[in-house]
Amino acid sequence: MLNFGLIWFATDGAIPPAELAVGLEERGFESLFVAEHTHIPTSRKTPFLTGDDLPDMYWRCHDQFVALSMAAAATTTLKLGTGVTLVTEHDPINLAKQVASLDVLSEGRLLFGIGAGWNAEEMEDHGVNFKDRWKVTRERVLAMREIWTKDEPEYHGTFVEFPPMWSWPKPLQKGGPPVLMGAYSKWTPARIAEYCDGWLPIDGGGDMGKSLKEIEIAMEAVGRSMSELDITVLPEVSKKRGVDPSRFERMIESGANRVLLPMPDMNRDESLSLLDEYVQIITPFC
Repeated sequence: MLNFGLIWFATDGAIPPAELAVGLEERGFESLFVAEHTHIPTSRKTPFLTGDDLPDMYWRCHDQFVALSMAAAATTTLKLGTGVTLVTEHDPINLAKQVASLDVLSEGRLLFGIGAGWNAEEMEDHGVNFKDRWKVTRERVLAMREIWTKDEPEYHGTFVEFPPMWSWPKPLQKGGPPVLMGAYSKWTPARIAEYCDGWLPIDGGGDMGKSLKEIEIAMEAVGRSMSELDITVLPEVSKKRGVDPSRFERMIESGANRVLLPMPDMNRDESLSLLDEYVQIITPFC
């Protein structure tokens, strides 16, 4: 059985986050994942990953944690995901506080999807060099885990440095919310094994079966089991066919436990109508 959620850019022209969250919970969806970009530099030196023009929702989105907080306040069971938080754009001490606060106030419903980002000039505006993005991401996540789990955390690295501190609240979920790696590369397995609790790939982005085997090997090398891994998949979407439910069975066979359906940048009526269409598609797999 798969759990189904949505992945969405919460923009200033879309359905409000609270209304979408209520619509999802009423229809039995498991989760809402919200995307993030703090801004998009107008230089546009970094090309969009698909090669197409960059949709304006990338620079019109609300703050991710504010949007998820609105969703949390309007619901009781819906899981709240970051899809993904661009760790390179955040101070780790502040981000640890935001994550912990939302996890506590939502009563342990947060799923923390992370990534390093693809837009070089965007992260440079935050003081991070593109070539260092994954080194920075690693240290910031490890530092946040120290803050979440220790009464007097400290961290001493190349990119993150702080002496012993006091920082509460601690996340409601023991050890912090599950950290899901939103990346697809030859380095992903080792990164997941070291500091993540799950994987958040795009279906069609590579050989998922091969990557899962590599993740299993990396997990075993550090004494961890695949049974503890959350596998959340973003389905490949065709411009002509939309979401292809025939691929859901393959995701189940691969070990996925969650599929995130895309929510376009639409108004309230359009969004709720699409949710109803999605219910018809996913019902046989629930």
